[in-house]
Amino acid sequence: MFDETDLPKKKSDLLADLAREDLDRLSIADLDERIAGLEAELARTKAKREGAAQFRAAADSLFKK
Repeated sequence: MFDETDLPKKKSDLLADLAREDLDRLSIADLDERIAGLEAELARTKAKREGAAQFRAAADSLFKK
C-alpha cells in the first residue's frame, strides 16, 4: 500500500541524520550556509514555542476563572 519512504521521518530521525552528516566534505562557505540555516530554524522553532506558550497561558487563564 504505502511506501515507508513516502512517510514523514520522525523528528528524532531527522536530528540523528543531521548529526551523522559528514561535515568534512563541506567548504567554509558551505559550513557558513549550514550554520545560517540552522540558526534560522532555531529562531523559527523558538518563535513557535513562544507562541504555543502564550496560547497555553491564555487558555489556562480562561479556564481557571
